[in-house]
Amino acid sequence: MNNPPPSPWPTPALDNKELRMSYNIARGEQGVLKFEPYKSILLPHWRFRTVPIAEESSQTLWTAFEYYVKAKDFVGADMARKFIQMGTTRAKRYANHAGGRKYDRTARQVEAEGGKRTELAKSKGHKGQEEKLAASEVFREVWKRCTSCEGYGVLREEWKEKRKDWEKGEKEVEKEDDEQDVEVKEEEETGEE
Repeated sequence: MNNPPPSPWPTPALDNKELRMSYNIARGEQGVLKFEPYKSILLPHWRFRTVPIAEESSQTLWTAFEYYVKAKDFVGADMARKFIQMGTTRAKRYANHAGGRKYDRTARQVEAEGGKRTELAKSKGHKGQEEKLAASEVFREVWKRCTSCEGYGVLREEWKEKRKDWEKGEKEVEKEDDEQDVEVKEEEETGEE
């Protein structure tokens, strides 16, 4: 892979509560290609064309996931988890459908023309099918590690509670937390306690 991972990984949601609270967990990997700036941070490291590429990509994204969990950046961790999950699903799509095309029409075509989409028949024995199945499994194993990570589960629940409070209009709680964080940071910078 030509894109070395950043060190350390950027954590924009930790410094921006509007960004943090605008995030949606959604279902599966929904929103992964829309939520900036994490999309731009993680997308260059997401590849699944061959097993070696999938192994390198999944490990880079796992490193990002671990970093974000340790930094307590749920948004970053969840976005890394989504890219890992998408590695599983996209590689599997290319294994099931030569060329990766699952439907006869795009969602945009359906929106513009009306009607519905029909799933194309799965292809069998096409070139690269076994490689894509194996690449999908590489990502699947890493995705299982993400979903079973205890720290991630704790962050997810904490974030959901904070999001619920935010949505209820109880922004004062976040403001107090941020003020305390600023005080602690100022104390650390000045050496006061």
